Amino acid sequence: MRQHKKSVLQHLKKWVLRLVIAVAGVWLTGILLFAFLPVPFSAVMAERQVSAWFSGDFHYVAHSDWVSMDRIAPWMPLAVIASEDQKFPTHWGFDVQAIQSVLENEGGGGRGASTLSQQTAKNVFLWDGRSWVRKGLEAGLTVGIETVWTKRRILTVYLNVAEFGPGVFGVEAASQRYFHKPASRLTMAEAALLAAVLPNPIRFRADAPSAWVRQRQQWILRQMRQLGGEGFLQAHKLR
Repeated sequence: MRQHKKSVLQHLKKWVLRLVIAVAGVWLTGILLFAFLPVPFSAVMAERQVSAWFSGDFHYVAHSDWVSMDRIAPWMPLAVIASEDQKFPTHWGFDVQAIQSVLENEGGGGRGASTLSQQTAKNVFLWDGRSWVRKGLEAGLTVGIETVWTKRRILTVYLNVAEFGPGVFGVEAASQRYFHKPASRLTMAEAALLAAVLPNPIRFRADAPSAWVRQRQQWILRQMRQLGGEGFLQAHKLR
């Protein structure tokens, strides 16, 4: 009996190891392919869609339209950098100072320490949530995309998979939904408004902005100007 249990346990360990290797292989393949191919859908998009189906919402459609950086107004990448990760051009995937600050202040939340690189890794390859397991996987994937992708590529992917509202993923879909025009024609104020809802795109709405969203939009606009406007992107080869 004991020998049988040992055999079953060993068999289970082999299957778990194979599963881990297979998943790692899928992620590595994704990192290599998405270095130059459009991302057709993200893990978070799939999670949202499946969750909607299980809850009985068959009208929900996770929608995204891939566009290259050349077809996105420069204000949009500048807005997300200004609002989410001002050290993005120079860090190696992690903002060490922000992480230390969050760890030293209980209840500080994880969003302030999460870089655009980390958010991209999570959105494309992982599920939503705050578990330590997910954070650990996110860290490994962040190192992977920082190693293989350029900063411009990370920013391009982020802008195409970021969630801007229920079923609205990517800046092109968001621009069409909320402003009825392509992302290439977004104004500075519109880009800042879209960036303002990113902390919680389910709660905050670009088409019906609350007072807090409007205040954040104005703060983002000030940060965009202080960074140096479009010249900031050109100086760091992000356009």
